[in-house]
Amino acid sequence: MSVPILEVRGLKVSRGGVPVLDISELTVQAGEFLSLIGPNGTGKSTLLLGLAGLVKRNAGEIRFHGRAITNGSDMLEYRRHLAMVFQEPLLFDATVYDNVASGLKIRGMRRSHIRPLVEEHLELFGVAHLSSRSARKISGGEAQRTSLARAFATNPELVLLDEPFVSLDPPTREAIIDDLGRVMQTRRTTVVMATHDRMDALRMSNRIAFMEGGGIVQVGPPSEVMHQPVNQTVAAFVGIETMLEGEVRDSSAGVLVVDINGRSIAAAGSFTPGERVMCLVRPEHVMIFPAGSSTESSARNRFTGTVRSVQSFGLIHRLEIDCGFLLIAHVTSLAMEDLHLKQGMTVNAAFKATSVHVIRSSHS
Repeated sequence: MSVPILEVRGLKVSRGGVPVLDISELTVQAGEFLSLIGPNGTGKSTLLLGLAGLVKRNAGEIRFHGRAITNGSDMLEYRRHLAMVFQEPLLFDATVYDNVASGLKIRGMRRSHIRPLVEEHLELFGVAHLSSRSARKISGGEAQRTSLARAFATNPELVLLDEPFVSLDPPTREAIIDDLGRVMQTRRTTVVMATHDRMDALRMSNRIAFMEGGGIVQVGPPSEVMHQPVNQTVAAFVGIETMLEGEVRDSSAGVLVVDINGRSIAAAGSFTPGERVMCLVRPEHVMIFPAGSSTESSARNRFTGTVRSVQSFGLIHRLEIDCGFLLIAHVTSLAMEDLHLKQGMTVNAAFKATSVHVIRSSHS
């Protein structure tokens, strides 16, 4: 494998003597889109600022194309190869055109070369019609588009995005993400984005790094982080609500039998009998059938339970089912109508053994 475009080793940052960032190791490959996710206050923005050289490092090393970046001339040269977009666009009191041109002017580019680049990026991000308008007189979405155009106009090798869509309304957010995705496909620019929105991360990323307490606790492809979280904090953040603690009763041929309040759950895994574990089940993996129905299912886990509550989220409904343990299921509006599901109803719930992700219990 080629040398990563970006490497972080032993990076530590403190504020007021209090440690806020401790990254033992992180690598980013050229052309990769890496999302930093996690609750607020876990160090995502601080890590981006550290990567940009905008906060003082207490320890650690940042390497760009294998070369260590110090605080001297190396840092200045490194910054010429990156751009950063913040949650707030931070535009100058100038026209949209001049804002997009500003990074190119700072780099000393000739005016004759600047104009075609600015016009290209105004068009790419859908703000060409605002070229001569004051940046103080455009909407929030238009301002963020201008900020993105300014960042990409310098043709950076690395772009750092800090919660760039958080303050936008849903339609504007969707449109900007689509435009950014198209630019990413053609440019193959390396991007590191901090976000607390797991759907943004899933939609755009090659890899996801989950941050907790100033460190990275899990990094991997989106499907791995979503379906195989390493702990309960990650599981809760990525939308797993059913977390059942129990004891492994049997383990053979890669299949576990876990006792949960006197009920047995079959799961894929390799733990030792007697170990305390957590069984994690995503709500969309739970199938619901009418009680007493003859519907066939290959799922090894089948339970009869009572619907304790129903919450509607538009096209999706969240069911809490008491099976002797609490099981969360997501069903579509069509399924709700077909099955006549309602609170107090008795149903059969099923999920496959391969849908259960097992981790060691924090109480073991």
